[in-house]
Amino acid sequence: RVKRKTPVEIQFPRRTPSLSTWLRALRLHQWLKNLLLFVPLLTAFAVSIGAVANILQAFLAFSLVASATYLANDVGDLASDRRHPRKKTRGFASGEIRLSQGAIASAVCLFVGFAAALHLSFLFAGIVALYLIVTVTYSYLLKKYVFIDVLTLSFLYTLRVLAGAVAIEVSVSSWLLAFSLFVFLSLALVKRASELVSIRSEGKASTHGRDYRVRDLEVLWPMGVGAALCAVVVFGLFIHSPDTQSGYALPQLLWLAALLLIYWLGRLWIKTSRGEMHDDPLIYAVTNRGSLLTVLLIAVLVVASRLVSFGSNI
Repeated sequence: RVKRKTPVEIQFPRRTPSLSTWLRALRLHQWLKNLLLFVPLLTAFAVSIGAVANILQAFLAFSLVASATYLANDVGDLASDRRHPRKKTRGFASGEIRLSQGAIASAVCLFVGFAAALHLSFLFAGIVALYLIVTVTYSYLLKKYVFIDVLTLSFLYTLRVLAGAVAIEVSVSSWLLAFSLFVFLSLALVKRASELVSIRSEGKASTHGRDYRVRDLEVLWPMGVGAALCAVVVFGLFIHSPDTQSGYALPQLLWLAALLLIYWLGRLWIKTSRGEMHDDPLIYAVTNRGSLLTVLLIAVLVVASRLVSFGSNI
């Protein structure tokens, strides 16, 4: 009808979103972040069939609720995503997924996620609700404010660890909380710094929709590296604590894990400075081969230090 009344420059035919488009919209790869729910299972050495089943259910609940927020966030970020060099190809930004379809999919994910959370416990469902509230607040308000956004991200990462502990009904040590706070603060700063490096490579001076400028890298670099080193210091104090010395079969192995932790965090920041970092450092951590091998080796050393003893006669 338009063509009969006026010249048309170009037509954009309506496309049916493919399965891969929906999986990208649901951020299936972002579910990897919810592997943090498994941390208390490993640190408390409380592995059992029931605990694993609870963690898997908690993982599904968190992931579905997270996908619901991703869908809603994409709708709210249409303007900024269309200006972003990579995000402009997302389902909503490109027009491949209708806004009405996204609203229905978000509601379904939210309902199923909370049903799974309530099946575990009311306390776990409460943590999922807190995660949802903070995430929505971050998406529509907090992410616009400098540094408050990275503090919120580090809190959301740490909240996943707490949720995992609640799901299997174990306590979280102050060591783990302090370590998580500094590590995730460093990773959140990596995320923001990597965006600024990308913006700088395009010749721009500031981000769109966030209160960050390229010159802020002068502050973000030392702050992020400092947070990483604080996490290493906390880990070293944990190794030296009396509870660790008495509770681990071979606590000396943990110092090797500490060295690998320094290497892993330093490598993340070097990759960030080179512009080689993924939009989300946690995704990079478990998808990059070198990073993944380092993380697995750290985990092996921690487990071995707890369970393996060479005997007093060696």
